Amino acid sequence: MKKVMLVFGTRPEAIKMCPLARELGARKGLETLVCVTGQHRFMLDRVLSAFGIMPDFDLDIMKEGQSLFDITGEILARIKPVLEGARPDAVLVHGDTSTAHAAALACFYLKIPVCHVEAGLRSYNIESPFPEEFNRRAVSLISAYDFAPTAEAKENLLREGKAESRIYVTGNTAIDALKTTIKQGYAHAELERAKGKKLIILTAHRRENLGAPLHGILRAVRLIAEEHAGVQVLYPVHMNPEVMRAAREELGSCRGVRLTEPLDVPDFHNFLARCHMVLTDSGGIQEEAAYLGKPVLVMRDTTERPEGLKAGGLMLVGTEQESIYKSAKLLLENKNVYEKMARAENPYGDGSASEKIADILEKI
Repeated sequence: MKKVMLVFGTRPEAIKMCPLARELGARKGLETLVCVTGQHRFMLDRVLSAFGIMPDFDLDIMKEGQSLFDITGEILARIKPVLEGARPDAVLVHGDTSTAHAAALACFYLKIPVCHVEAGLRSYNIESPFPEEFNRRAVSLISAYDFAPTAEAKENLLREGKAESRIYVTGNTAIDALKTTIKQGYAHAELERAKGKKLIILTAHRRENLGAPLHGILRAVRLIAEEHAGVQVLYPVHMNPEVMRAAREELGSCRGVRLTEPLDVPDFHNFLARCHMVLTDSGGIQEEAAYLGKPVLVMRDTTERPEGLKAGGLMLVGTEQESIYKSAKLLLENKNVYEKMARAENPYGDGSASEKIADILEKI
């Protein structure tokens, strides 16, 4: 029996890897192990609980004020004995996190084949997003097999010299997660509070946006909330202390904005399904919202998900206050523009990515 190990450590990774872990665990021809790094401790544990995943190994690396040096160094040191002891036939890492990079590097040193889930995304700007663009390119250098979510991601890998025989277009496992978490009849106090209003979901926390860009983002949101009485903004605030301070400073006294703790995955997905539109600097939310038909303003200067831009469901608006304000105002006040974005084709798959990846692993 072949043995595969999934390694992940952040909340976004867990959302996309837990459906895959469940699918692989149900395959009789595979022995499946889960190793978490704990890069996001509290938020990771909540996702694991939501999907009923019990890790076989927990590196538990998180510490207060951890840097990229801390994350990378601790993972390399702690995962070595795990890999040597478990001796998996292949290790699956996801996307572009420091966990994915460090785990893939450890496998490279130990000559263990790496399978890259959500492979081939590119902004072609090594500084944006930082350090994610470097991480995903580095994993691509190491990976033996690549599971690309879209045909465009596959083309990126081919241009970089990857062998076509080892690239598989599967869709994105983010959509798999949505199919298990969104429920009919879902209710929540925050949804009751927003009843009768246009609910805007806001997420803003990316590393390269910390400081002045984040403050510009939040000031634009404040203007929108103050000018549109029929709008309710919900902002689940990331636990990064710098993000929390900025949120309190810019939005703490704004009546049209609700600041909450990070939401559990089922809650967040059900909020997405019921919102009017999304303002985000996240990556995965761009895919989730596209599947749900929710227009997205991407508050970054680049995106590695150009398929959504081409389909028309995403709009890249940067981090300047005026640009975000004008774009959000346009979607709120121009019904034709809004409906065109809401009807855009979803390019990220049909929710069967985990099944496709499991089928491929059984064959290879």
